[in-house]
Amino acid sequence: MQKEELLHLHMLLVHVRKYYENITGEEVLTDKYASLHISPVHIHKNKISHKKAILTLGDEIVGHIRTNHTPFIEYHPELPSERVAIE
Repeated sequence: MQKEELLHLHMLLVHVRKYYENITGEEVLTDKYASLHISPVHIHKNKISHKKAILTLGDEIVGHIRTNHTPFIEYHPELPSERVAIE
C-alpha cells in the first residue's frame, strides 16, 4: 500500500470514530492511539508509523463496539447456510 493510501485510510478511521461518537453520544477511548502521537496530517511520519496507528485506532474502535453493544446478527440453525450467505 502506498503512503498516500495509508494517509487516506488513517483519516477515514478518524472520521469513522468521530461519526460514531456523534451518532451514539458515546466517547471511544483511544488511549493507545493517542500515545502514538501521530495523526493523518503528520505526512512526514513513515509508513510503518501510520500502519501502526491505523491498526491501533481500528482495534480500539472495534473493541469499544464489542464491549458496549450486542451484535445485530442472529444465527438461525434451521436456515440453510447458502441462504444465510446470500442475505
